[in-house]
Amino acid sequence: MTPNISPFIIFFASIITSNMILSNFLGMCSYLSVSTEYKTATGLGMAVTLVLVLTTVVNWFIYTYVIVPLELIYLQYIIFIMVIAALVQILEMGMDRYTPDLHAKLGIFLPLITVNCAILGVTLFMVIRHYSFLQSLLFALGSGFGWWLAINMLAAIREKMAAVKLPPGVKGPALSFIITGIMAMAFIGFSGIFTIQ
Repeated sequence: MTPNISPFIIFFASIITSNMILSNFLGMCSYLSVSTEYKTATGLGMAVTLVLVLTTVVNWFIYTYVIVPLELIYLQYIIFIMVIAALVQILEMGMDRYTPDLHAKLGIFLPLITVNCAILGVTLFMVIRHYSFLQSLLFALGSGFGWWLAINMLAAIREKMAAVKLPPGVKGPALSFIITGIMAMAFIGFSGIFTIQ
C-alpha cells in the first residue's frame, strides 16, 4: 500500500531531514575521500544524483512489473545491483568521452558509485516504504540533491580550512568527521518541518 505522503514532502525531507549522508550515513566512503576539492566534489555530486535518479526509476519499473508479478523477490538485490552497475558503466563511458578532465579527477571513485550504499539504499527504501512512481522519483532526486549538497558543503569548508593552521590531531579525517557531525546537527534541526519514515 502506497503511503499517503506528498511526493514534495518526500523530496524536501530527503534533502534536509532524511539526508542520505547526514541522517542515514550512507555513501560515506566517497563523501569523505572526494571532498578535498570543491570542483571534484561537485562533479561527483552530479554523477551520484544522476545515477540515483536513473537507477531508482529503472529499478521501480523492474520491481513493479517484473520482480513482483513473477514472484522473484528473492532475486531483487541481485537485479538492483546489476541495474546500478550497468548504469554506472554507461555514465563512466560517457564522462570519459565528454568530460575527460573530470573523469580523471574522480578516478577510482566514479566506478565505485556502483558500490555506493546510498544508491542501493534509495532503491531499498523505495521498496520497503512502498512508494509510488512519483514518490520514488522525487525521493531519488531529493536524496541525490541532499548528497550533493552535503559533499559540496564539506568540500567548501575543507578548502577554506586548508589555509588555516590546525593542531595535528584535528587534520584530515578527524576534521571531516567533526564538520559532518556539526552539519548533521544543523540539518536535524529542521526535523519538525519535514519528516518521512
